[in-house]
Amino acid sequence: AQQGRIREKAYGKQKIYFADQEQLPAASDADLRRLDGEITALSSKVQAQQQSCRQMEAELKDLTSSMTTPEMAREIEELRKDCNNYTEKLERIKSATNHVTPEEKEKVCSEQKLYCKEWRRRKRMATELLEAILEGYPKSKKQFFEEVGIETDEDHNVTPPAAV
Repeated sequence: AQQGRIREKAYGKQKIYFADQEQLPAASDADLRRLDGEITALSSKVQAQQQSCRQMEAELKDLTSSMTTPEMAREIEELRKDCNNYTEKLERIKSATNHVTPEEKEKVCSEQKLYCKEWRRRKRMATELLEAILEGYPKSKKQFFEEVGIETDEDHNVTPPAAV
């Protein structure tokens, strides 16, 4: 600073040193335009490199998240074993001699419908009868059920299947 090659500025207790620009040669307009062009070219080059870097990082992420060749081979082997097991199970099912015929299935379904219908009918009759008794009963419905020993479907969380 004393020789005049750099300048010094004091800000309170701090001092800042910087190059003395008066000693540098002045740049012409043509030089400034050339430097601006270089800056623009380099900026676009940096952006292209950053874009390329982002693409490569995305590709690296995809590659690291995918299975390796040995892992893929193990997975394929496991899937083949599963496939063989299911094929064997299917063959056992196909070769079984205790198939249910459509007539038997229809018979069972119609019986289920009949029994469910009867269940609902009898439940409705019992409910109507109990309501008629409870009209003249001095205690609560719950007390009556306990005294008589009635267990309802609701006590056992049971409901008739939905009508099909």
